[in-house]
Amino acid sequence: MTTGKTLLALALSTLLPASAAWAANTDTIIYCSEASPESFNPQIASSGPSFVASSQVLYNRLINFDPVKNTPVPSLAESWTISPDGKTYTFTLRKGVKFNSNKFFKPTRDFNADDVIFSVLRQKDPKHPYHNVSQGNYEYFNDVGLDKLIQEVKKVDDYHVQFVLSEPNAAFLADWGMDFASILSAEYADVMLKKGTPENVDTWPIGTGPYVLQQYKVDSLIRYIANPNYWDGEVPTKHLIFSITPNVETRLAKLQTNECQIIPAPSPVQFDVIKKNKDLTLHSVDALNVGYLAFNTEKKPFDNVLVRQALNYATDKTAIVNAVFMGSGTVAKSPIPPNMLGYKKDLKDYGYDPEKAKALLKQAGLEKGAEVTLWSMPVQRPYNPNSKRIAEMIQSDWAKVGVKAKIVSYEWGEYLSGMRKGEHDTALFGWMSDNGDPDNFADVLLGCNSIKTGSNAARWCDKGYNDLVEKAKLTSDPAQRAALYGQAQEIFYQQAPWIALANGKTFYATRSNVTGYSVSLMGSDFSKAKLN
Repeated sequence: MTTGKTLLALALSTLLPASAAWAANTDTIIYCSEASPESFNPQIASSGPSFVASSQVLYNRLINFDPVKNTPVPSLAESWTISPDGKTYTFTLRKGVKFNSNKFFKPTRDFNADDVIFSVLRQKDPKHPYHNVSQGNYEYFNDVGLDKLIQEVKKVDDYHVQFVLSEPNAAFLADWGMDFASILSAEYADVMLKKGTPENVDTWPIGTGPYVLQQYKVDSLIRYIANPNYWDGEVPTKHLIFSITPNVETRLAKLQTNECQIIPAPSPVQFDVIKKNKDLTLHSVDALNVGYLAFNTEKKPFDNVLVRQALNYATDKTAIVNAVFMGSGTVAKSPIPPNMLGYKKDLKDYGYDPEKAKALLKQAGLEKGAEVTLWSMPVQRPYNPNSKRIAEMIQSDWAKVGVKAKIVSYEWGEYLSGMRKGEHDTALFGWMSDNGDPDNFADVLLGCNSIKTGSNAARWCDKGYNDLVEKAKLTSDPAQRAALYGQAQEIFYQQAPWIALANGKTFYATRSNVTGYSVSLMGSDFSKAKLN
């Protein structure tokens, strides 16, 4: 992704004069971002920092999520209807929504159905003129199965769009609140295609969101200015700056000196420092996530269920959560988070039992042990705040039962790419809910089709499990869905494609004079943020 970032920088760095430093004032908020975005088009991005910098600042989607109930609420779509057979969704679009402009393009019309059609077909249709622009990799759209599920999307009139599905899908509505479902301007795309510069749609973004992109300097800063025509009300802070700061200690130092007013993902070891500073506030949000270690079940010895079960017994998950999360997480046992529909509360878990692990390894023919690689994430996440430390603790646990694990790590883009291709033996990873639906975990992370898309890091395909989660997608009754997911979790426990490690809370910190900024299932919301 480095090439994409470089192109973005070349495209945008000359828009405004760069400044070596800036002073925070009441009309400017500075956010210390974890990393540079892969792209300013969330359709072709896959990382959290990319979504924060693009979809959560520049764009909107058809629906949003209620921050408390995690249920769909109107956004660019004012309302929707679902046919009795569950296969046709009709969205009524909001009128009077303005697109932003840039030096290449000024819109001549408001947001309408054409923009929804363009945003869908670019991702779905391989023959669409924009499908292969900017490498044309639509991971999320494909991961949730929309490429196959959507049979047809059609314009009823300027303010009504209809989706016809190949089968009912209980998660379909929630999918349209995900980052990849951001709505782009079809008019802008048409103009850029005629000029022979279609890539400008991705590098010079135009959306309907609360902010407009002004400048980007790769690995340094991103400048935004408030959208004066934002449909959801006045944006109180005129200037928003992302100071790209990958190091967690540096982020906190900048917050302490007021060089940043908001930082994401402080380390648990920093919590006390933040709490003791009257000028800072630590915030926490109950999250829908799971951190795990995936066994590559296509590779020996992890094609043997006994080995997978053994290493579950060999791993002291409670010790890991106590040492690394320091109160910011709880031990996980399921691919579905505890506060989500379908979570099976009475699901068994693998207790820490090295002797049982040794017995299972002997039964599997590995009484002399084995040598494997253990991939460790180069980034921190709420579900894994210190991947290196977790990897070292797992390495130590496994060594006690004769399995030698060599810890390796890669740059984040390379890590994701290699894991999707199945290059790992075992890999630490995790997932944060995109839409509040259990399908986003049970199927996206462990379904058979997800091996092809790459989101099934275990590369595990169990017909019994897969049939259950597929049936759950077709079922609209919550109680019936929950029962099906419960049965699927029993198979997950027995087959052990993962070590389910932890469910973590989402933490962020701000200067105490910041109000209106919030973090929820949808990510970061800057639209009401201001300094008092």
